[in-house]
Amino acid sequence: MRIIEVDNPASAKRFLLVNVALNKDNPNYIRPLDNEIEAVFDPKKNKHFKYGKIVRWILEDSQNQTIGRIAAFVYSKYKNYGTDYPVGGVGFFDCIDNQEAANMLFDTAKKWLQSEGMDAMDGPINFGDRDKWWGLMVEGFEAEPYYGMSFNPTYYQSLFENYGFHNYYNQYYFYMSVAQQLPERFEERHSRFIGKKEYSAKHLEINNLEKFANDFAIVYNAAWAQHKENKTITTNDVMKLFKQMKPIIDPQVIWFAYFKDEPIAMWINIPDINQYFKHFHGKLGLWQKIQLLYLKKTKQCHRFTGIAFGVVPKYQALGIDSFMIYEGAKVIQNGLQYKDYEMGWTSEWNPKMLNIYQNLGSHKSRKMITYRYIFDNKHPFEKHPEIKYSK
Repeated sequence: MRIIEVDNPASAKRFLLVNVALNKDNPNYIRPLDNEIEAVFDPKKNKHFKYGKIVRWILEDSQNQTIGRIAAFVYSKYKNYGTDYPVGGVGFFDCIDNQEAANMLFDTAKKWLQSEGMDAMDGPINFGDRDKWWGLMVEGFEAEPYYGMSFNPTYYQSLFENYGFHNYYNQYYFYMSVAQQLPERFEERHSRFIGKKEYSAKHLEINNLEKFANDFAIVYNAAWAQHKENKTITTNDVMKLFKQMKPIIDPQVIWFAYFKDEPIAMWINIPDINQYFKHFHGKLGLWQKIQLLYLKKTKQCHRFTGIAFGVVPKYQALGIDSFMIYEGAKVIQNGLQYKDYEMGWTSEWNPKMLNIYQNLGSHKSRKMITYRYIFDNKHPFEKHPEIKYSK
């Protein structure tokens, strides 16, 4: 077996195709768009290169067949609550069911990360935001993955754990049928606000994106400041995101709550565009874009998924989230398009979000694991601590 660094178009193509080859027998596999994977490794397209770097490799056997891949990266902004030593990341791992082959990939990543001054590696994670390709799927293989969701063969868990990775934290997705009625307490909490004119909830308006981009930034920065991960976002950043998403946005599944026109909560969802992309086999050229327009116009997507949820801290105990969700549900459930809803992952270290998901009457649909491997036992392994919210 031989490790090859990806440094030219030919090896980059092999890096993409090994994922397809190793998942081709799974009927639920949906190939990610090639250009979205390649964008992760492109300094012109990935803002994270400003604070880090990434290297990727493929593994080939004695017959020159590609049998695995991995990427390793360092990112100075990657913060882990409660960790005071440098941690790098590994991601885009794929491998045949062979521990020796997996060990070669992990060892290669470890050696490079050590040369960059890292004491540990987390994975599989993304050299990017946590809404895509984060964690290893260990439960939930019986359904097609939603857009951005990690998806892998079942034996990968053994490859990670046999190498010595430890479960740093569990991540959970939650599912509910759109037809399912919200628990009675949502109506009761909704009634507390409906008569108060200073409170309101409204869905996004396509012709007023800049206003909603600013609202998103306000809520996001207030809600995430307490997580101590130094995560902030500008209105400009959100506008770029909204413009990229505009072809697939459904305004009626993106909701904000307000107090006297001040944004205080948001519930951001998108149609599951994997239901479109599964027809494209990794490509998004002119023909696929024409297909996308047709599929969207004829409402071929019956699933939507959560990508962000937040409440400004001083409003978190009031039940404003229930008011906003109830208002959104009245619109969404009266439509004919959607049948299934799966919420973006939350972790065991975020009990408040877990409680919100469970209170909707949903059930756990998938389980992912983010692992940690500490080099040479330099530090004792500890699970990711629970978030302590500001009062």
